[in-house]
Amino acid sequence: MTDHSLTRFLTAPNGDIDPVETAEWRDAFLALVATHGPERARFILDQLAAVGSGPLVGWSPELVSPYVNTIPVDRQPAFPGDLAVEERLASLMRWNALAMVARANGAYGELGGHIASYASAADLFEVGFNHFFQARDAVDRGDLVFFQPHSAPGVYARAFLEGRLSESDLSHYRQEITAPAAGARGLSSYPHPYLMPDFWQFPTGSMGIGPISSIYHARFMRYLTHRKLLACDQRKVWGVFGDGEMDEPESMSALTLASRERLDNLVWVVNCNLQRLDGPVRGNGRIIDELEQLFRGAGWNVIKLVWGSDWDGLFARDTTGALMRAFANTVDGQMQTFAAKDGRFNRDNFFGQNEELARLAQGMTDEQIDRLKRGGHDLVKIYAAYAAAAAATGGPTVILAHTKKGYGMGSAGQGKMTTHSQKKLDEAALIEFRNRFNLPISDEQARDLAFFKPAEDSAEMRYLRARREALGGYMPSRQTTAPALNVPALASYAAFATGAAGKEMSTTMAFVRMLGNLLKDPELGPRIVPIVADEARTFGMANLFKQVGIYSSVGQRYEPEDIGSVLSYREAMDGQILEEGISEAGAIASWTAAATSYSVHGFTMLPFYIYYSMFGFQRVGDAIWAAADQRARGFLLGATSGRTTLGGEGLQHQDGTSHLVAATIPNCKAYDPAFAGEMAVIVDRGMREMVVEQQDCFYYVTLMNENYAQPDLPAGVEEDVVRGCYRFASYGDGAAQVSLMGSGAILTEVIRAAEQLAAEGVACEVFSVTSWSELARDGVARDREAADGGAVVAPFVASQLGAKGGPIVAATDYVRAVPESVRAFLPTGRRFVTLGTDGFGRSDTRAALRAFFRVDAASIVAAARRALAAG
Repeated sequence: MTDHSLTRFLTAPNGDIDPVETAEWRDAFLALVATHGPERARFILDQLAAVGSGPLVGWSPELVSPYVNTIPVDRQPAFPGDLAVEERLASLMRWNALAMVARANGAYGELGGHIASYASAADLFEVGFNHFFQARDAVDRGDLVFFQPHSAPGVYARAFLEGRLSESDLSHYRQEITAPAAGARGLSSYPHPYLMPDFWQFPTGSMGIGPISSIYHARFMRYLTHRKLLACDQRKVWGVFGDGEMDEPESMSALTLASRERLDNLVWVVNCNLQRLDGPVRGNGRIIDELEQLFRGAGWNVIKLVWGSDWDGLFARDTTGALMRAFANTVDGQMQTFAAKDGRFNRDNFFGQNEELARLAQGMTDEQIDRLKRGGHDLVKIYAAYAAAAAATGGPTVILAHTKKGYGMGSAGQGKMTTHSQKKLDEAALIEFRNRFNLPISDEQARDLAFFKPAEDSAEMRYLRARREALGGYMPSRQTTAPALNVPALASYAAFATGAAGKEMSTTMAFVRMLGNLLKDPELGPRIVPIVADEARTFGMANLFKQVGIYSSVGQRYEPEDIGSVLSYREAMDGQILEEGISEAGAIASWTAAATSYSVHGFTMLPFYIYYSMFGFQRVGDAIWAAADQRARGFLLGATSGRTTLGGEGLQHQDGTSHLVAATIPNCKAYDPAFAGEMAVIVDRGMREMVVEQQDCFYYVTLMNENYAQPDLPAGVEEDVVRGCYRFASYGDGAAQVSLMGSGAILTEVIRAAEQLAAEGVACEVFSVTSWSELARDGVARDREAADGGAVVAPFVASQLGAKGGPIVAATDYVRAVPESVRAFLPTGRRFVTLGTDGFGRSDTRAALRAFFRVDAASIVAAARRALAAG
């Protein structure tokens, strides 16, 4: 910033009791800058701030800077590219994106899509693509880029020019089912790796999930580096997000973690087009000022990218600070109106506010005023901001980029309240758009929404390819596999569980012991990532503190209170446990980063995230769904699960629904094992599927904190355990017959009920159900095969129950809808009664809770008697 420009920002405040003294201080400071430079000036300000913020004065600095670019003209780096070619390319991206969405809705009228968001962000994307976004290669494995979801059409438009998508592909936007019949691939609405596994890398369509995920991916890269597993020092994480998206709590929840961890490998670009879906983000305020305060307060480096190069001359001529005062008094709702109106309106209503502003606009035509760019539409200004962000050290950086939503859409959409939903343009609007961006297409092509691709040997195509070649290749691009890992034999780490011989323990404690053994394996052990929110001691994991340590980017700078204890708290730079504090959202974001490392980094990691089951799918279910979209591989362990095992905690902590929610996620395999041996077999199979066979699935396994006798796993039932159900035992030999099915914590009640019924002369078979959802999925698959003309095969649960008669009683610690999911796949003609824990939880003993919800042994016996009596 020059001395002259600085003077305008140091104007005397209203109410100054001694303007002369104020001017002397101001002049002295300017002299300091001129004589000793900005570094010395910053040092002096820091010293004064230290004094002023003390109790004597009680001053704190204002966190909002003037509404101008952080990087002044005299500090802008030279633009390294061909500006004219890049502007033509950006215009082509805009057109093809618009044509893709408008054609789909013109043909079908129901597919939806978004034009205006990408129109505002196109230049922000293009500067990244042409100069900063490093693709993954064998050298540094590339940058991670989180794309604003509503801008997906623009990314498809670029991939079309790159030759990665065809015109037929673009013609099948949002038509993923019908596209293959036309020899095309359907393009998903937003970034969905599950649907386009070789293209999109990160799902960002659920607002707020992308921002928090980007932070934890950046932190996980540091974790890999500090543990000397994979060098990620030269890589960046870029996130392009919307200003309205910043209202989501997940967007803001981890900002201080990024600064605390000094994640200078993280850059956010917040596209401040000032509009959300229905209107202004902050109509009566200024979102850029608000975000600057928020990010600065959280310790981020903030770069404001507000005005384009055309404004430089106006600022240079403005010797009185008139522009600054005008901007300071213009709220975003009014700024949106200026964006929607033409040059004449802006001359009259912005520059016409006073004589000083009017003089600045003298000599400018209405068209020139209309073409004054906001910073996020100026490639030169964007490059300067990105370069500064990429070079920043010591912490994360956010670029607040001022843009216009629907930029270039003219009267059809620029700055309009309705622009977010604009999907069609009339002929006049299409011609206007063509003219606005000097597109090389005819009127007829514009009216027909024809896609345009320059000749392969054109300057534009050569430039586009050369820029991406220099940056390592095309992106977004997703890798699907990584080198397989070996999993040790089950007996080497879980023999105590499969051969428990009646020893009492909880399945949670059995899992922790098993995890400790796995961590000792020389090949798999270093790749395991234990994750806990803030309950490691609750789950009995304190012994792992010394074994593998808790990850800290700075090591341990203090002597822990319990240093003399065998289980003392130990943090280390190469620590293996990720303990996230009281943040389920943060913990699941860490889990996702580790669970997708095989794809993101080509380096397989295996995360085990253990948490209160109630705070998993209920609290952060959307984040788990996004992880499923990203084809995560890992384990979620819902500890203290069920509604009756966590006796004293009551309504909020008792989980009766997580298995119901888990069943809705297609690539989540959910299990509710009752015994340690079952749990060991399930974890073993999951590890082999994920890191050996490299299947795109993850496991949800619920664990109990209740100690009870653990039997040996019956011989030969391993496959049945994994498929969801096995015959545990038979009781009695009476003429009356009943089959009892139970899972998790309630299986012990089922066994006691069987023993009581057998004493009454009723023959009982007890089936341990390890996964209701896997049984239900098997039944659905058999039905579909038969509907498609395949062989009729009995569902697995029906074959397990066999040909015997009598009623079936199923009991679980979850809502009845969980066991009800298998009703359609049971043997015909047999009465099916389900018992579950519907309703809100209560605080009491386990026995009282089970009696209250009617899932105890007495209730199961009563249900069996009623079913037998009913015939």
